[in-house]
Amino acid sequence: MSRLRLSAQCRSALVTGASAGLGLAFARALLDEGVAVWGTARDAARLSPLTGHAEFHAVELDLGVPDAAVAAFARADTAAGGFDLVVHNAGYGLFGRFAEVGDQAWEEQVRSMLLTTARLSRAAFRGMLTRRRGCLVHVSSLAVEFPLPFMSGYNVAKAGLAALGESLMAEARGTGVSVVDFRPGDYRTGFNTAMQGRRNPGADPVERRVWERLEATLAAAPAPERAARDLLRAVARGRSGVVRSGSFFQARIAPALASVAPSSWRRAAEARYFHLG
Repeated sequence: MSRLRLSAQCRSALVTGASAGLGLAFARALLDEGVAVWGTARDAARLSPLTGHAEFHAVELDLGVPDAAVAAFARADTAAGGFDLVVHNAGYGLFGRFAEVGDQAWEEQVRSMLLTTARLSRAAFRGMLTRRRGCLVHVSSLAVEFPLPFMSGYNVAKAGLAALGESLMAEARGTGVSVVDFRPGDYRTGFNTAMQGRRNPGADPVERRVWERLEATLAAAPAPERAARDLLRAVARGRSGVVRSGSFFQARIAPALASVAPSSWRRAAEARYFHLG
């Protein structure tokens, strides 16, 4: 990726969920740009792929423990002298029928990925407004526009982050702060492997067909470095907005078609794509 000289406007960044997948790609790309990065994981030992870099700082932060997560963010923000960029990327998939997934597991996913992330965003946004500079990024998903079957908690959390981003874009006008709703499509990460440990499709034929389609799509998806390139270019522009990233079809054609086609067509296409019957 060509250098963007991002460090001229962004000296320090926090990336949640930096131990693997998109978060790891974001952190590496920022470090390559000369930005000091604070990266988070539930277990700091999982950040070992980054700890050899002089400008990387490991932060143990678990979205499932809200008060501790806010305290960990505050310590990191103080150490950085106030983050110029905060990328809320951490999250996970929970696969299963809404009627069958346990209340506790479903609510924990929404609480962690939406409510705790919103608390961290409030703290970051408040500091950026005071300094009149900075960029706040919510990594939502193309699932905001194309909800994934049997992943209702994930869809709700990502849609909530997108709505929060739109709200903050309005509040940030004229402040020197930008807000980006970053919507990645499918990328070749370990997302499905981690999700499978939480919910095995089992013998249900419809669930199994959807799961197999998800795995095949992820296996053929672009590498996460493309998402990192798209995100850094969006941050460098210094403007608020929605940024879609992924294959040309997912990031460009599908959203354009969805914006003009009736929602019933989208649902029918989704049912055919995932073999919902």
